[in-house]
Amino acid sequence: MSTENQTHQAATLPSKATALKTTTRQTPTPGPTELLIEVHALALNPVDYHQRDTGFFIQEYPAILGSDVAGVIISSGPLTRESMKPGTRVTALASSFFNAGVDYGAFQRRVLVPEETVAILPDGGAVFPLAAVTTWNGWVWAGLMPAATTSQVQVSASEEGVFVWGASSSIGALAVQEAKLMGFVVYATASGRHHDYIRGLGADRVFDYKDEDVLGQIVQAAGADGVRIRIGYHATGDQHLAADVLHALRGEGQGEKSKLAIAPILDPELKVPDGVEAAFVYPPQDRAELKERNRAIFVDWLEGKLAGKQVVASPHIKVIKGGLGSVNGALDELKAGVSCLKIVVEL
Repeated sequence: MSTENQTHQAATLPSKATALKTTTRQTPTPGPTELLIEVHALALNPVDYHQRDTGFFIQEYPAILGSDVAGVIISSGPLTRESMKPGTRVTALASSFFNAGVDYGAFQRRVLVPEETVAILPDGGAVFPLAAVTTWNGWVWAGLMPAATTSQVQVSASEEGVFVWGASSSIGALAVQEAKLMGFVVYATASGRHHDYIRGLGADRVFDYKDEDVLGQIVQAAGADGVRIRIGYHATGDQHLAADVLHALRGEGQGEKSKLAIAPILDPELKVPDGVEAAFVYPPQDRAELKERNRAIFVDWLEGKLAGKQVVASPHIKVIKGGLGSVNGALDELKAGVSCLKIVVEL
C-alpha cells in the first residue's frame, strides 16, 4: 500500500513536562526491514510518564512516546520475513528508544517498527513487547537465553530455582511465566491479595514483600524444598531487600556469584552484598547484536509461545476507550499507582 499523501493522528509531546497533544502527521513508508502498523491498542508502561514528565531519553521535541502496540500490518519492506504480510495481526515493540524520529513511538495510529521486534498475535498481545524485552535482557545478563532450559545452567542435586521480586507488575508477571517455562522452581513476592493470581501464572511459592520476616520465610522455604536459587529478577519494589534475599539464599562459602537483574533504574544507594552481582537491565548497544537479540525474543520465543498459548496476558488488564485523546489521562492514572493491573488504551 502506498502511503504517499496519507496522514494519521498522533499523541505528540510538544516539550518536557507538558500534556500530550493530538496532531496530524504524514504517514511514513517502511524501509527495507521495517513494517508499517495500524495501531489498534496501546499498553502503557511507567517509563512513558517518566519520559513525559522528565524528558528522560528524549533527544528532541516534538516527541512521540510509547512502546507497546497491537494492530495490523499495513505495508512491509521488501526484506521482511514472508509471514509479515499486510492484514496480519501483530504485537510489536514500537519504541523510539532505539530509532530516532517521530515516525517511531507507539502513541500514534500508524507507526514504523523494525521487523525483528514483531510477533504474530493471537489475542491480548499489546501487553507483551516491552515486558518481553526487559525480562529477557535480564535473563540473558544472568546467563540464560530465550530458548534456555535448566540444562544450560549449573545445577546441583537439588532443584534449581529463581525468584522474582514484584511479580504483580507486568514485567514481574511475565518473568514468572518465563522462568516456569524454562523449567525453574519459581519463588515470587507480591501483595497478599495477588498470591493466588501469581501462583496461577506458574509461581511455586509466593511471599508477601510487606511481611517483616519475608527474607527468613523465603530462606526457610528454600531449605525445606531443597531448592538452590542463584538467579533473581527485580521487577519493582525494594532493591536492597531483594539483594539481601539473594545473598541469604546463596549462603556462605559459595564460589560463583549470584545474579540479580534489576528492571528499574538502579537505586544509587544500593549496596550489593558480597557474593551477589546486580545490574540494571539494558539491551545491547551494538546495532547488529541488538537486532539479533530482539529477533531471538520476538520471532524465536514470543511468537511461538503466543501461538502455543504458553504465555498469557498479565497482569489484569483495564481497557480505556477514547482513542489517542485519552492517553494523557491514562498516563496520569498509571502514575497515581496501580496494583496488578495493566492499562491498555483502545484506539
